[in-house]
Amino acid sequence: MSGFTDAALEKKLAELNCSQQSIQTLSLWLIHHRKHHKTIVQVWYRELLKAKPSRKLTMMYLANDVIQNSKKKGPEFSREFLSVLCKAFHNVTDVPDEKTQIGVKKILKVWEDRNVYNNNDIEEFRKATQHHTEQIWTTEIEPPVKKIKPIPEEKDQVHSLPPGDPPDPEELIKALQDLENAASSDAVVREKIANLPPEVSDVSLLEKLDDKEAADKLSKQVDEACSLLDDYNSRLQQELEDRKQVAKMLNDYTYAQRNALALAEQKLEEYREKLQKVTRVQNELKSHLQNLPDLTLLPNVTGGLAPLPSAGDLFSHH
Repeated sequence: MSGFTDAALEKKLAELNCSQQSIQTLSLWLIHHRKHHKTIVQVWYRELLKAKPSRKLTMMYLANDVIQNSKKKGPEFSREFLSVLCKAFHNVTDVPDEKTQIGVKKILKVWEDRNVYNNNDIEEFRKATQHHTEQIWTTEIEPPVKKIKPIPEEKDQVHSLPPGDPPDPEELIKALQDLENAASSDAVVREKIANLPPEVSDVSLLEKLDDKEAADKLSKQVDEACSLLDDYNSRLQQELEDRKQVAKMLNDYTYAQRNALALAEQKLEEYREKLQKVTRVQNELKSHLQNLPDLTLLPNVTGGLAPLPSAGDLFSHH
């Protein structure tokens, strides 16, 4: 994991896009370097002010991801972001844009539901977003109701919600294996559907029926085809739900693995630093040992040293 500098952060913010992977990857990098939280928030806010309107919501999604996912490690980011969030929300919603308004409201709703910030703070954030709500319609002649169009759910709006708890590997493997037997890969049923007589799906062919026996036969075929298709459609619908669930499991698992990787890299850095310190001590110790006298080179005193003079000898007069 690369080291932290203002320039590195600015470059990463410039490369940030609205994809979930891009937001989560940069979020993990910022959380890893949380000791620089003051600088990170300052640079983030500065870049937010300079960002094009279309990128401002992505910057808010990044802040949301950092604030929520750093809480387990400490309050540094939530506290530091608090100092600029009112101004940030005011800036992000400065240009009337329905998509941005919806994204900001979702972030605030999640923060409120999860007690990310207290109610007073949330209220201040909401006030900061309402400075232009009246201007959206001031230049419009028609009533606002006629101007509002339903906004389709944007993929990048899901970033206001962080991933859930990761599944167990065994659970994920089983879910993936179950998809191997999914309806879309059932060649037998698909062949049955492909071999249905054209009469069961083409109304114009009914004119060819000229007797009751043929009509009864076709009626039975149509009933069987309806049952077959109804059952297969139900299975396909279930497969669709299963694949959505597996996609979410993979997303949660991948996010957890990225987080674990970031923590492992952090530990690796810490222990590399410890190794460097121990190595320095080792080298210093070797140097110190080399400078100590070699006891084997001292004179041989096995015969014993001469006895020290007694006190009487010291003070006797000759």
